[in-house]
Amino acid sequence: MTTRILPAAGDPDAARAIATLLSQLPAAEPALPVPDSTTLLDTLARLAAESIDELPEVVLVHERIGPVPALELIREVALRFPAVGVVLVSSDAGPALFSAAMDSGARGLVGLPLSYEELAARVQAAAHWSVGVRRHLGRGADVFTGPGGRVVTVTGAKGGVGTTFTAVQFALAAAASGRRTALVDMDLQAGDVGSYLDVQFRRSIADLAGIQDISPRVLQDAVYDDRTGLALLLAPADGERGEEVDDRAARHIVGALRSRYELVVIDCGTQVTGANAAAVETADVAVLVTTPDVVAVRAAKRMVRMWERLQVRKAEDTALVVNRWSKHTEIQPALIEKITKTRATRTPVPAAFKELQAVVDAGRVQDLDNRSTVKQALWTLAGELGLLAGPEEAAGAQGSPKALGSAGPAGPARSGGSPGTSLAVRVSGPVARLRRGREG
Repeated sequence: MTTRILPAAGDPDAARAIATLLSQLPAAEPALPVPDSTTLLDTLARLAAESIDELPEVVLVHERIGPVPALELIREVALRFPAVGVVLVSSDAGPALFSAAMDSGARGLVGLPLSYEELAARVQAAAHWSVGVRRHLGRGADVFTGPGGRVVTVTGAKGGVGTTFTAVQFALAAAASGRRTALVDMDLQAGDVGSYLDVQFRRSIADLAGIQDISPRVLQDAVYDDRTGLALLLAPADGERGEEVDDRAARHIVGALRSRYELVVIDCGTQVTGANAAAVETADVAVLVTTPDVVAVRAAKRMVRMWERLQVRKAEDTALVVNRWSKHTEIQPALIEKITKTRATRTPVPAAFKELQAVVDAGRVQDLDNRSTVKQALWTLAGELGLLAGPEEAAGAQGSPKALGSAGPAGPARSGGSPGTSLAVRVSGPVARLRRGREG
C-alpha cells in the first residue's frame, strides 16, 4: 500500500528535515510541505471536493505551524477530515502533550529531533487507521469535508452595506431548499440578527465560550429554533460579553455547529476580531459584501489586505457580493473585482430599499415578498454560491421566490457570464478616484 503524506511545517529547516526523512520511508508518497495552516486546510478541502480517495492518508503537523496553533489545527483537521490520520511533530514528547494531542484528534506524536524508526512507526500506524476508516465509510462519497456540512461567512466591507440582511436571506434560502441550517451572529458587540427576525432569547454565543467540549445537548440549549426553520445562535445582548468569545472558542463553536447542521451561515459583521477571523479562515465559502461607492470599495480592499496580512484568507478565495447595484452606478462589479482582486459573483443585488423598508422596520425580514427583486437576487446568489440543497429542490421549496433563477432587473444573472463581460465599467466620476488610490 502506498501511503500519501502531507507535511505542514512553517519553519523551512524543519520542512526540509521532515521531507528528507519521509522520502526514505518505504511505499511512501510525500507531498511538498505546506507552510501554514491556511494552505493546509485549503489543500485538504480542494482534495476532499474531488473525492475522499484524493485525501492523503497522513498529515504531519509541526509544532511551530501558524497562524493557527498546532493543537487547534489538529482539532480542525480531525473535525473536517476525519478520514485523515494526523501526527504531531514536537520537541516535547511528554505525557501531557501526548494527552492533549490525542484529545485534539491526533493519531500519534513524533519527538524532535526526528528519528527514522519512530517516524516510520507513527506514519504507518496513522495510515492503517486512515485506511480502516475509509473502508468503513465506503468509497461512494463524492464530497467529503468532515461531519456535517459547509460553513459560509458573510462579512461587510464597512457598516451599512447590508451584511446582516444578506446573511439572513442566505440562511432563509438554504432552509427553504431543504437544508438544515444554522444562522450564527458573530457580530459580537452589535449583532442584529435577532432584531431582523423579531427574536429574543436568553442564550447567546457567549454562553458557549468557556465550554471545552460542546455536546449536542449543550449546543441545543444555546440555539433558538426559529419558526422559519433556522437554528439561531445569537450575539450577546450585552456587547461587552463579546470579549469572552476568542478565536479558540470560535473554532470550537463553529466545529460543533458544522457537525450538527448541513449549512452554517455566520454573520461576521464589519470588524475583524479573533473570533470572526477564525470563522473566516475555516469557512468553506467567505463572502465579502460591499456597495458600489468609493468609500465602501476602499474599505473592501482594506479588509481583503488585512485578511491576507493575517493569513486569514486569500483575496482570490473570497466571493465578492455587490449590494445596491444599478445600471447607472458609476463603479461596476468588474472594476471592484479588479481593485480588490476577489471573485465577484455573477449576480449583483439591486438597489431597491423601498421593497425592504416595511419588513426591516417591523423586524420580520422573513416576510419579504417573493416578488422582491432584492430577495430574488440574494436567493439566486445563494444558489450560485452552492448554499442550496439543489436547483430542483430550491425551485420547488415552499416559500422560495418563483423567479429564483432570475436576478430580476439586475439582468447579469441570466447571462451566465462573468461580471466583467456583462457589466460595463464607466470611466468617469468616482472611478478615477479609485484608480488613483489603487496603488496606495
